[in-house]
Amino acid sequence: MSDTEDPEERIEETTTWPELAIGLYDRLTGRNAEIIYEFEDMYVDVPSGTGEDVEHARWRLDGTVRVTTRERD
Repeated sequence: MSDTEDPEERIEETTTWPELAIGLYDRLTGRNAEIIYEFEDMYVDVPSGTGEDVEHARWRLDGTVRVTTRERD
């Protein structure tokens, strides 16, 4: 996927959560949009690396993540 592709085309090809987030951000940039995620007692096991025998850190999320978009100067 190149940076010159139309965001509309990227959204149609979305197959993973990260691609969905990138497509949504691209679509909202320049529209003064805001994405708000609220978490209440959510746990995420974050791996220390790749492979089968990695350790995980348990993160607890309880609060708000706010993403605001705007065009670059």
